[in-house]
Amino acid sequence: MNADIWLMIFGAALASLAPRIIPVAIFTRRKMPPWLEKWLSFVAPAVLGALTAVSILAPGGVINLGRDNLYIWAFLPTFAAGLITKSIFLTLLVGIASMAALFHFMG
Repeated sequence: MNADIWLMIFGAALASLAPRIIPVAIFTRRKMPPWLEKWLSFVAPAVLGALTAVSILAPGGVINLGRDNLYIWAFLPTFAAGLITKSIFLTLLVGIASMAALFHFMG
C-alpha cells in the first residue's frame, strides 16, 4: 500500500510538471518565427482578461449585470486607476479599497 501512495504522488507530479517542462525544454533551443512570438505574446493577457471578466460579471456562477453586482462597481474605479496611473501597486490599492468600501457599506 505504501508503494501505491508513492506511485500516485509521483504520477500526479509528473502529470503536473510535464506540460510545463517539455515546452520549455523544446523551445529554449529553437528560434520561433516572429509571427508566432507575437501571437504567443497575446495569450497571457487574453487568459487574464477572460478570468477577470468571469469574476466580475458572474461572481456567483451566473451572469449578473444588475446594480447589485458590487464587483462591477469596484471594477470601474480600479480600471480607471490602472489607465491613469499605469501602476500595478496603485491599481491594486484602489481595487482593494473599492471592494472593502463597497462590501462594508453595501454588502
